[in-house]
Amino acid sequence: MTIVASGPAASAAVTGKGVGPLLRAWRERRRISQLELALRADSSARHISFVETGRSRPSEEMVLRLAERLEVPVRERNALLLAAGYAPRFPETPLDDPALDALRDGMERLIRGYEPYPALVVDAGYTVVAANRGIAMLLEGVPEKLMLPAPNAMRLTLHPEGLAPRIRNLREWRGHLLAQMEREIALHRSDRLRALYEEVAAYPVPEEPPGAEPAAPVPYFALPMCIEHDGRTLSFVSSISTFNTPMDVTVAELAIETFLPADPATAKYLHTLAG
Repeated sequence: MTIVASGPAASAAVTGKGVGPLLRAWRERRRISQLELALRADSSARHISFVETGRSRPSEEMVLRLAERLEVPVRERNALLLAAGYAPRFPETPLDDPALDALRDGMERLIRGYEPYPALVVDAGYTVVAANRGIAMLLEGVPEKLMLPAPNAMRLTLHPEGLAPRIRNLREWRGHLLAQMEREIALHRSDRLRALYEEVAAYPVPEEPPGAEPAAPVPYFALPMCIEHDGRTLSFVSSISTFNTPMDVTVAELAIETFLPADPATAKYLHTLAG
């Protein structure tokens, strides 16, 4: 299990129109009125209107306050500050920088402690930066070429030479993953993420065998990923965790995904494998 550095996700370009149109776009994306935003930011609708139209230049504190109330991603908060004429507030520290030693060590301990269940850490482009032995077990037999130049969780899962042929409910799980990516694209406006989405959405989906009957519904408490391993079908539900109030772009874009056994048989099998 190793943590590797990954390239930064693409940020939205700062337009030459100033911070006002950018803030208005974020407000409209969140579907809130100028009055509601003003109440959240302890300001006035008139001031918000003046900021959005360029009649008033917001202070650095106001830009950050509005960004927080609008739940703007940390990378995009830097873009807002630049558009308003201020220096970026949040650094983007490479993951292999010594300053993040404690973070890397903590993530490694966390996913290692989750074994024998699978767990991994991904960046904003779904590049896998750390994974435990549970993930390695699921990836057994996946061609090495899919791991290069760096393993990508979406590509590994949905590629026809990756995990896709082993996932028993591929159509449902694929729909879940694509919808997740669509939400991220709407939030981050990342060209890198959009390109990945277009790639994996174009992967072929196996047709149902002629005359095949749908499997009987199983009362899982969340949509599971049902995947074959060594002649057995294992079922997992996933949970994604991020860091609260991150002050660094790299840290803000990390996510820890853990896979919890969705039935007793899967849990027993994994513990048996672990010895």
